[in-house]
Amino acid sequence: MSHKQVQLTLISKRMSKEDYYLGIANAVAQRSPCIRRKYGAIVVKDDAIVSTGYNGPARGVVNCNEVGCMKDKMNQPHYSSYEMCPAVHAEENAVINAARNGSSVLNGDLYLYGEEFTNGTKVDAYPCSPCKRTLINAGIRRFIMRKADGSLEVIDTKNWIKEDTDNYLKLYLNTP
Repeated sequence: MSHKQVQLTLISKRMSKEDYYLGIANAVAQRSPCIRRKYGAIVVKDDAIVSTGYNGPARGVVNCNEVGCMKDKMNQPHYSSYEMCPAVHAEENAVINAARNGSSVLNGDLYLYGEEFTNGTKVDAYPCSPCKRTLINAGIRRFIMRKADGSLEVIDTKNWIKEDTDNYLKLYLNTP
């Protein structure tokens, strides 16, 4: 086997950048004190991690690990009753942490990992509407996640601008 063939064999076994960054987002998610779901986000700019964030309450605020989950107590489904939950979402925390440390996320990519806390099942980690708006306004250019089925999804955040506009106009025009 020639040197070139050996080199190609070694390169082919190297982890992709997407898997690398999503693996780091997974590690970040493990810091979450949420007893329902764990999310981890990282912002990558110019191939360097500039910030991380996980879902959890504001700094110093009591968390679910300490007292229990209000949404569980009130039997509320996932992705609802946000007003009951003291958590800041992973995407928001990644943007906030960058600002706290003077790092720009403009034109960066956000990688998001999510899983069910109780059984470690991977979930499709789509951001909620307020998080999409946060990422748009922060200047994040792409959103990347590994879906529960293992496929990779990459979204240009410009698509969310049109989606949000269309949703708002539909609601506005259909409201008396």
